[in-house]
Amino acid sequence: MTARGKRALVAGWFSYDGAGTTAGDLMARDVVISWLAEEGYQPDVALAPELGAGVRLDDANPDDYAIAVFVCGPFLPRVYEARFLGRFARCFVIGVDLSLPVPLAVFDPFDVLLERDSDRDVRPDVTFLSTHPLVPVVGMCLVENYEEGRTHEANAAIREMLNRRSAAVVPIDTRLPKNDGGLRTSDEVQSLLARMDLVVTTRLHGTVLSLKNGVPVVAVDVESGGAKVKKQADALGWPAVFTVDDLSVDRLLAAYDWCLSEEARRKALEIATSASLRVEETGRTFREAIATAAVPGPRSLDRERFAKSFGL
Repeated sequence: MTARGKRALVAGWFSYDGAGTTAGDLMARDVVISWLAEEGYQPDVALAPELGAGVRLDDANPDDYAIAVFVCGPFLPRVYEARFLGRFARCFVIGVDLSLPVPLAVFDPFDVLLERDSDRDVRPDVTFLSTHPLVPVVGMCLVENYEEGRTHEANAAIREMLNRRSAAVVPIDTRLPKNDGGLRTSDEVQSLLARMDLVVTTRLHGTVLSLKNGVPVVAVDVESGGAKVKKQADALGWPAVFTVDDLSVDRLLAAYDWCLSEEARRKALEIATSASLRVEETGRTFREAIATAAVPGPRSLDRERFAKSFGL
Protein backbone atom coordinates (compact mmCIF):
# COMPACT_ATOMS: atom_id res chain seq x y z
CA MET A 1 0.00 0.00 0.00
CA THR A 2 1.24 3.50 -0.80
CA ALA A 3 2.16 6.07 1.83
CA ARG A 4 -1.09 7.87 1.05
CA GLY A 5 -2.96 4.63 1.60
CA LYS A 6 -1.71 4.35 5.17
CA ARG A 7 -2.62 7.89 6.21
CA ALA A 8 -5.96 9.09 7.55
CA LEU A 9 -7.28 12.48 8.61
CA VAL A 10 -9.57 12.64 11.64
CA ALA A 11 -11.81 15.71 11.79
CA GLY A 12 -14.82 16.81 13.78
CA TRP A 13 -16.24 19.89 15.43
CA PHE A 14 -12.96 20.01 17.35
CA SER A 15 -11.41 21.08 14.04
CA TYR A 16 -13.18 24.47 14.12
CA ASP A 17 -12.60 27.40 16.47
CA GLY A 18 -15.67 28.30 18.51
CA ALA A 19 -17.63 25.25 17.41
CA GLY A 20 -18.65 24.25 20.94
CA THR A 21 -16.41 21.21 21.22
CA THR A 22 -17.37 18.92 24.09
CA ALA A 23 -15.43 16.40 26.15
CA GLY A 24 -17.43 13.68 24.42
CA ASP A 25 -16.25 14.88 21.00
CA LEU A 26 -12.62 14.53 22.05
CA MET A 27 -13.17 11.16 23.69
CA ALA A 28 -14.92 9.79 20.59
CA ARG A 29 -12.07 11.16 18.47
CA ASP A 30 -9.53 9.23 20.54
CA VAL A 31 -11.48 5.98 20.12
CA VAL A 32 -11.48 6.40 16.34
CA ILE A 33 -7.75 7.23 16.38
CA SER A 34 -7.09 3.95 18.22
CA TRP A 35 -9.13 2.02 15.65
CA LEU A 36 -7.14 3.53 12.80
CA ALA A 37 -3.82 2.80 14.51
CA GLU A 38 -4.85 -0.81 15.10
CA GLU A 39 -5.29 -1.18 11.35
CA GLY A 40 -1.85 0.26 10.62
CA TYR A 41 -2.94 3.75 9.65
CA GLN A 42 -1.07 6.91 10.58
CA PRO A 43 -3.85 9.22 11.81
CA ASP A 44 -3.49 13.00 11.70
CA VAL A 45 -5.96 15.05 13.75
CA ALA A 46 -7.39 18.28 12.38
CA LEU A 47 -7.47 20.42 15.50
CA ALA A 48 -8.60 24.01 16.05
CA PRO A 49 -5.83 26.31 17.34
CA GLU A 50 -7.78 26.91 20.56
CA LEU A 51 -7.44 23.19 21.35
CA GLY A 52 -3.68 22.95 20.87
CA ALA A 53 -1.20 21.55 18.39
CA GLY A 54 -2.41 19.58 15.42
CA VAL A 55 -3.04 19.73 11.70
CA ARG A 56 -5.14 22.74 10.70
CA LEU A 57 -8.09 21.59 8.62
CA ASP A 58 -7.61 24.32 6.00
CA ASP A 59 -3.92 23.39 5.66
CA ALA A 60 -4.44 19.63 5.34
CA ASN A 61 -3.65 18.40 1.84
CA PRO A 62 -6.40 16.00 0.72
CA ASP A 63 -3.92 14.23 -1.57
CA ASP A 64 -1.99 13.08 1.53
CA TYR A 65 -4.86 10.99 2.85
CA ALA A 66 -6.64 7.86 1.69
CA ILE A 67 -9.26 8.19 4.40
CA ALA A 68 -10.99 11.22 5.93
CA VAL A 69 -13.14 10.63 9.00
CA PHE A 70 -15.60 13.06 10.54
CA VAL A 71 -16.28 12.09 14.17
CA CYS A 72 -19.08 12.89 16.60
CA GLY A 73 -21.82 15.46 16.75
CA PRO A 74 -24.56 16.67 14.43
CA PHE A 75 -23.98 16.59 10.67
CA LEU A 76 -26.32 18.52 8.39
CA PRO A 77 -26.30 20.07 4.91
CA ARG A 78 -24.67 23.34 6.04
CA VAL A 79 -21.63 25.40 5.06
CA TYR A 80 -19.05 23.83 7.41
CA GLU A 81 -20.06 20.32 6.45
CA ALA A 82 -20.02 21.30 2.76
CA ARG A 83 -16.48 22.68 3.07
CA PHE A 84 -15.24 19.45 4.64
CA LEU A 85 -16.98 17.26 2.08
CA GLY A 86 -15.78 19.37 -0.84
CA ARG A 87 -12.19 19.53 0.36
CA PHE A 88 -11.92 15.77 0.91
CA ALA A 89 -14.26 14.70 -1.86
CA ARG A 90 -11.63 12.40 -3.45
CA CYS A 91 -10.84 10.62 -0.17
CA PHE A 92 -12.73 7.64 1.21
CA VAL A 93 -14.95 9.56 3.65
CA ILE A 94 -16.35 7.89 6.77
CA GLY A 95 -18.81 9.37 9.25
CA VAL A 96 -18.61 7.99 12.79
CA ASP A 97 -20.81 8.72 15.82
CA LEU A 98 -22.79 11.39 14.01
CA SER A 99 -26.39 12.51 14.45
CA LEU A 100 -28.09 13.05 11.10
CA PRO A 101 -31.56 14.60 11.54
CA VAL A 102 -32.09 14.91 7.76
CA PRO A 103 -33.35 11.63 6.24
CA LEU A 104 -30.55 9.64 4.60
CA ALA A 105 -32.50 9.45 1.37
CA VAL A 106 -32.03 13.21 1.17
CA PHE A 107 -28.54 13.64 2.68
CA ASP A 108 -25.98 10.85 3.04
CA PRO A 109 -22.61 12.06 1.68
CA PHE A 110 -20.41 9.33 3.22
CA ASP A 111 -18.80 6.31 1.64
CA VAL A 112 -19.42 4.59 4.97
CA LEU A 113 -21.70 5.96 7.67
CA LEU A 114 -21.58 4.53 11.19
CA GLU A 115 -24.07 6.97 12.60
CA ARG A 116 -24.98 7.52 16.22
CA ASP A 117 -28.54 8.18 15.08
CA SER A 118 -30.39 8.65 11.82
CA ASP A 119 -33.67 7.55 10.31
CA ARG A 120 -31.94 4.24 9.54
CA ASP A 121 -30.29 3.23 12.82
CA VAL A 122 -29.36 4.25 16.35
CA ARG A 123 -26.09 3.05 17.91
CA PRO A 124 -24.54 3.53 21.36
CA ASP A 125 -22.30 6.57 21.53
CA VAL A 126 -18.67 5.73 20.76
CA THR A 127 -17.48 7.16 24.09
CA PHE A 128 -18.67 3.96 25.79
CA LEU A 129 -15.37 2.51 24.55
CA SER A 130 -13.26 5.44 25.73
CA THR A 131 -10.37 4.52 28.00
CA HIS A 132 -9.90 7.99 29.50
CA PRO A 133 -9.12 7.56 33.21
CA LEU A 134 -11.24 9.01 35.97
CA VAL A 135 -9.53 11.74 38.00
CA PRO A 136 -10.22 12.80 41.59
CA VAL A 137 -13.20 15.06 42.17
CA VAL A 138 -11.94 17.86 44.41
CA GLY A 139 -14.12 20.39 46.16
CA MET A 140 -12.62 23.87 46.42
CA CYS A 141 -14.33 25.75 49.22
CA LEU A 142 -12.75 29.17 49.78
CA VAL A 143 -13.62 31.88 52.27
CA GLU A 144 -14.38 35.36 50.96
CA ASN A 145 -11.95 38.23 51.55
CA TYR A 146 -12.09 39.75 55.03
CA GLU A 147 -9.95 42.18 56.98
CA GLU A 148 -7.99 39.76 59.17
CA GLY A 149 -7.49 37.15 56.46
CA ARG A 150 -4.64 36.87 53.98
CA THR A 151 -6.95 35.21 51.48
CA HIS A 152 -5.07 36.23 48.33
CA GLU A 153 -1.90 34.46 49.49
CA ALA A 154 -3.78 31.34 50.52
CA ASN A 155 -5.84 31.21 47.32
CA ALA A 156 -2.75 31.64 45.13
CA ALA A 157 -1.01 28.71 46.83
CA ILE A 158 -4.12 26.53 46.61
CA ARG A 159 -4.63 27.24 42.91
CA GLU A 160 -0.95 26.57 42.17
CA MET A 161 -1.27 23.24 43.96
CA LEU A 162 -4.39 22.29 41.99
CA ASN A 163 -2.73 23.31 38.73
CA ARG A 164 -0.10 20.63 39.35
CA ARG A 165 -2.60 17.79 39.65
CA SER A 166 -5.16 16.34 37.28
CA ALA A 167 -8.52 16.73 38.99
CA ALA A 168 -12.11 17.75 38.41
CA VAL A 169 -12.27 20.82 40.66
CA VAL A 170 -15.73 21.78 41.89
CA PRO A 171 -16.12 25.25 43.47
CA ILE A 172 -18.35 24.94 46.54
CA ASP A 173 -19.86 27.94 48.31
CA THR A 174 -21.24 27.39 51.83
CA ARG A 175 -23.00 30.77 52.09
CA LEU A 176 -26.80 31.01 52.15
CA PRO A 177 -29.17 32.22 50.85
CA LYS A 178 -27.05 33.87 48.14
CA ASN A 179 -24.84 31.01 46.98
CA ASP A 180 -22.41 31.35 44.07
CA GLY A 181 -23.03 27.74 43.04
CA GLY A 182 -26.80 27.92 43.12
CA LEU A 183 -27.10 25.75 46.24
CA ARG A 184 -30.26 26.58 48.19
CA THR A 185 -30.12 24.72 51.49
CA SER A 186 -27.69 23.42 54.08
CA ASP A 187 -28.56 19.89 52.98
CA GLU A 188 -27.49 20.69 49.43
CA VAL A 189 -24.18 22.21 50.61
CA GLN A 190 -23.38 19.23 52.80
CA SER A 191 -24.43 16.71 50.15
CA LEU A 192 -22.06 18.22 47.61
CA LEU A 193 -19.13 18.25 50.06
CA ALA A 194 -19.91 14.66 51.05
CA ARG A 195 -19.55 13.41 47.48
CA MET A 196 -16.06 14.79 46.89
CA ASP A 197 -12.95 12.60 46.90
CA LEU A 198 -11.28 15.36 48.88
CA VAL A 199 -11.90 19.00 49.72
CA VAL A 200 -9.44 21.89 49.71
CA THR A 201 -10.77 24.65 51.91
CA THR A 202 -10.07 27.84 53.81
CA ARG A 203 -13.47 27.73 55.54
CA LEU A 204 -14.21 26.27 58.95
CA HIS A 205 -17.39 24.58 57.81
CA GLY A 206 -15.73 23.44 54.62
CA THR A 207 -13.39 21.56 56.96
CA VAL A 208 -16.01 20.37 59.42
CA LEU A 209 -18.76 19.27 57.02
CA SER A 210 -16.24 17.37 54.91
CA LEU A 211 -14.75 15.49 57.85
CA LYS A 212 -18.25 14.89 59.25
CA ASN A 213 -18.95 12.89 56.10
CA GLY A 214 -15.61 11.08 56.05
CA VAL A 215 -14.09 13.24 53.29
CA PRO A 216 -10.42 14.19 53.80
CA VAL A 217 -9.55 17.90 53.63
CA VAL A 218 -6.54 20.06 52.95
CA ALA A 219 -7.41 22.90 55.32
CA VAL A 220 -5.71 26.31 55.21
CA ASP A 221 -6.23 28.97 57.87
CA VAL A 222 -5.94 32.38 56.21
CA GLU A 223 -5.18 34.30 59.43
CA SER A 224 -1.62 34.86 60.61
CA GLY A 225 -0.77 32.43 63.37
CA GLY A 226 -3.95 30.46 62.72
CA ALA A 227 -7.44 31.03 64.06
CA LYS A 228 -10.67 29.03 64.06
CA VAL A 229 -9.82 26.69 61.16
CA LYS A 230 -6.46 25.69 62.64
CA LYS A 231 -7.89 25.40 66.16
CA GLN A 232 -10.73 23.20 64.98
CA ALA A 233 -8.48 20.89 62.95
CA ASP A 234 -6.05 20.58 65.86
CA ALA A 235 -8.86 19.86 68.30
CA LEU A 236 -10.18 17.15 66.01
CA GLY A 237 -6.74 15.66 65.45
CA TRP A 238 -6.77 16.29 61.69
CA PRO A 239 -3.16 16.61 60.43
CA ALA A 240 -3.60 18.16 56.96
CA VAL A 241 -3.96 21.75 58.16
CA PHE A 242 -1.80 24.78 57.39
CA THR A 243 -1.63 28.43 58.31
CA VAL A 244 -1.03 31.15 55.77
CA ASP A 245 2.34 31.89 57.44
CA ASP A 246 3.92 28.58 56.45
CA LEU A 247 2.32 27.80 53.12
CA SER A 248 4.43 25.85 50.69
CA VAL A 249 3.04 24.42 47.46
CA ASP A 250 5.16 21.30 47.91
CA ARG A 251 3.76 20.73 51.40
CA LEU A 252 0.25 21.30 50.14
CA LEU A 253 0.85 18.77 47.36
CA ALA A 254 2.09 16.19 49.86
CA ALA A 255 -1.06 16.73 51.94
CA TYR A 256 -3.25 16.56 48.82
CA ASP A 257 -1.73 13.23 47.80
CA TRP A 258 -2.12 11.84 51.32
CA CYS A 259 -5.76 12.92 51.39
CA LEU A 260 -6.43 10.63 48.42
CA SER A 261 -5.15 7.60 50.37
CA GLU A 262 -7.19 5.00 52.22
CA GLU A 263 -5.34 5.99 55.39
CA ALA A 264 -6.66 9.55 55.12
CA ARG A 265 -10.23 8.39 54.52
CA ARG A 266 -10.06 6.09 57.54
CA LYS A 267 -8.72 8.97 59.62
CA ALA A 268 -11.57 11.23 58.49
CA LEU A 269 -14.14 8.59 59.41
CA GLU A 270 -12.53 8.10 62.83
CA ILE A 271 -12.69 11.85 63.43
CA ALA A 272 -16.35 11.96 62.39
CA THR A 273 -17.17 9.31 64.98
CA SER A 274 -15.09 10.75 67.82
CA ALA A 275 -16.25 14.33 67.19
CA SER A 276 -19.90 13.23 67.24
CA LEU A 277 -19.39 11.64 70.66
CA ARG A 278 -17.78 14.83 71.98
CA VAL A 279 -20.63 16.97 70.64
CA GLU A 280 -23.11 14.67 72.38
CA GLU A 281 -21.34 15.58 75.62
CA THR A 282 -21.76 19.26 74.72
CA GLY A 283 -25.46 18.57 74.24
CA ARG A 284 -25.74 17.01 77.69
CA THR A 285 -24.05 20.04 79.24
CA PHE A 286 -26.43 22.33 77.35
CA ARG A 287 -29.49 20.46 78.60
CA GLU A 288 -28.20 20.67 82.17
CA ALA A 289 -27.71 24.42 81.73
CA ILE A 290 -31.23 25.11 80.50
CA ALA A 291 -32.66 23.16 83.40
CA THR A 292 -31.41 25.99 85.69
CA ALA A 293 -32.19 28.89 83.37
CA ALA A 294 -35.25 30.26 85.17
CA VAL A 295 -33.26 33.04 86.91
CA PRO A 296 -30.85 35.35 85.00
CA GLY A 297 -27.20 34.89 85.89
CA PRO A 298 -25.01 37.46 87.63
CA ARG A 299 -23.68 38.79 84.32
CA SER A 300 -26.99 40.38 83.32
CA LEU A 301 -25.80 43.82 84.51
CA ASP A 302 -22.55 43.40 82.53
CA ARG A 303 -24.56 42.70 79.43
CA GLU A 304 -26.69 45.78 79.95
CA ARG A 305 -23.61 47.98 80.44
CA PHE A 306 -22.01 46.50 77.30
CA ALA A 307 -25.07 47.28 75.19
CA LYS A 308 -25.21 50.84 76.56
CA SER A 309 -21.56 51.38 75.61
CA PHE A 310 -22.74 51.17 71.99
CA GLY A 311 -25.61 53.53 72.64
CA LEU A 312 -28.11 50.69 72.57
